[in-house]
Amino acid sequence: MGLTGGIGAGKSTVAKTFIEHGAYHVDADRIAREVVEPGTPGLAQLVDAFGPEILDADGALDRPALAARAFVDDDSRKLLNSITHPLIGARTQELTDAAPADAIILHDVPLLVEGNMAPFYHVVAVVHADADVRLDRLVNLRGMDPEDARSRIAAQATDDQRRDVADIWLDNSGTPDELAAQALRVWNERLIPLRDNVAGRVCAELPTRPQEYDPWWAVLGRRVVNRVWALVGAGATAVEHVGPTAVVGQSAPPVIDIRVAVADLGSADSLADALADGGFPRLSSSEDERLHASADPARPVRVHVRPVAPSA
Repeated sequence: MGLTGGIGAGKSTVAKTFIEHGAYHVDADRIAREVVEPGTPGLAQLVDAFGPEILDADGALDRPALAARAFVDDDSRKLLNSITHPLIGARTQELTDAAPADAIILHDVPLLVEGNMAPFYHVVAVVHADADVRLDRLVNLRGMDPEDARSRIAAQATDDQRRDVADIWLDNSGTPDELAAQALRVWNERLIPLRDNVAGRVCAELPTRPQEYDPWWAVLGRRVVNRVWALVGAGATAVEHVGPTAVVGQSAPPVIDIRVAVADLGSADSLADALADGGFPRLSSSEDERLHASADPARPVRVHVRPVAPSA
């Protein structure tokens, strides 16, 4: 799973709760520091690119000095990212591969939304607090300069952008204990069942009772389409939100139907493992399609993998 939230939102409280109950923690901030420690190839590459002035007296990275050189224009920022991002990605993959087979892997990524990484997780949890609450925490609890805090908040994703990718929305307008209690409910009621269903290739129960049209279905449809594209890649020719929940104004059971177009049923079968491992186990097979459904008890989805009809 991916965990994110704006600066000062309280993400560390949620991470701590998940870790205490068994999550395998992969911390993006820690990795970003680790790959440029003294003696690493990453730091050597940065010095080659931006000069020895980015080092402090002890030979460690002077981050303000690097920022002064790397954020002066788009080309410099792209150069920085071309050095650090592959190193961070490789180390992240290394740590992920080392996780126990039954682990719930927690990727703690502050810029998950900004980096367009949401489709690559089974679920994304967002910790939310209003900007004025976050500003107060940054200034009065962390001692941050108010203008610096405002600029950092403004530079990150908006609340609407985070909400668009959030499978789990954790409201931190209250106390740390209240936030931890929310996180524990999510752990027990959603993350544990999701893990077990994915491991056992079990589909969660799909609701059958119709309800009034919900405009949020369109948001969910886009989110699941992106998730499925990330899983099937070049194995499909199209992925789209279809069915009753894709029709504005129509009442329906709240199930997101996704159609995946493939060349033939052999191609459909070749995607079965990727879909199952990604949270959509096989539900049934027919001569027309391979039907998958969500393992997530809180996100009802059907994935219809169907051959493209031949052109006339």
